[in-house]
Amino acid sequence: MRVWKLATGVIKDKNSIWAARFSRKGPWRNPDLETVIIKATSHDENRIDCKNVQRVFKWLRTSPLYLKPLVWALSIRMQKTKSWVVALKGLMLIHGVFCIGLPVVQKMGRLPFDLSNFNDGYLKDSKAYGYNAFVRSYFAYLDKRSVFVSSEVKNLKKNNKEGEVEETLMEELEKLQKLQEMIDMLLQIKPRNVNMNVGLILEAMDCIIVEIFDVYSKFCNKIAKVLMRIYDVGAKMESCAMLKILQRAVTQGDELACYIEFCRDIGVLNASQCPKIERISDEDIQDLEKIIKGALNDNKSLEGVNENQDKAIVVRDSLHRKELSQNGLTTVITHQWEVFFDDIMVNDVKGNGIINGDKGSIVITTNPFEESYSIVPYCHVNINQSLPDLISL
Repeated sequence: MRVWKLATGVIKDKNSIWAARFSRKGPWRNPDLETVIIKATSHDENRIDCKNVQRVFKWLRTSPLYLKPLVWALSIRMQKTKSWVVALKGLMLIHGVFCIGLPVVQKMGRLPFDLSNFNDGYLKDSKAYGYNAFVRSYFAYLDKRSVFVSSEVKNLKKNNKEGEVEETLMEELEKLQKLQEMIDMLLQIKPRNVNMNVGLILEAMDCIIVEIFDVYSKFCNKIAKVLMRIYDVGAKMESCAMLKILQRAVTQGDELACYIEFCRDIGVLNASQCPKIERISDEDIQDLEKIIKGALNDNKSLEGVNENQDKAIVVRDSLHRKELSQNGLTTVITHQWEVFFDDIMVNDVKGNGIINGDKGSIVITTNPFEESYSIVPYCHVNINQSLPDLISL
């Protein structure tokens, strides 16, 4: 049965190649490119033809005009096929086309074919279920990814025409939610049973692992930027939305760790090289809760000051007192510190103040997988300035 299936696949591929070679060349058809696409998406389930896949990429890099015949040929092949092997290879091919980063590809929008209801026509239903689910979930993610990238390009083009316009907090929060949805969709792409751990599936999972790293990195970088804006503004509505995102991100980090461990167990090569994933800190969640409750001061840098210190001597305006000194100022004994910083205060990504002195330094990282962060020292500039005598003895 297996030999017959392989022979049938080879015959179908040869017939498709012959039909493509004798087709008429035009704006939407290129016989040579169609032949390469058919070879790159053959019925051979043991491997993917990397040589012809690279040839497709080379055609596209040569000129963006080849995108139309590429999309046409691939769409026709995806719509006709009933083989999960051909469908999966087609998805891997279009995924690779996206990763090239050509502007014409980024404007594509929705995928030019639909595999949301794909069903393999050569396997029994009990065995085909896992392959069908894999193809459908992979297609769903790539379709959403293409729409997301296309919308980002349109917004960037619009902002360039209108001048540099900063996104609102709510717009950035919406992007975070979309990235989070994309991560959820990526985690759904996996083999459902042990029999699916074949070479082609594992190669597809290698692509998925790389994509997860890319999307999760963008997600974490975006979180750091949005948190900085929220700490500066202190808006309660945006803080509530951000709190939900962070709470979901904590659970999502656990799911991602389990997913990578699962990929290691089934033999996905890229999963074995995964570094440790940086999780969302509890401090970020607690700070957002304080903003929502209205208990967080505007100046978060004073949180590190110990209130149980000794008494301090400060100078305050005493015009409201009956007894005035000659200069209108008097010395007041207080149990609360009045803190004056000689050094520059720098806020970190959480909004916590860091004083740049002998031990001062600020640590900011945008890599969610980086375990050891590089420290950028702050060079303090001393300004020689004579200070007036504020306390008359």
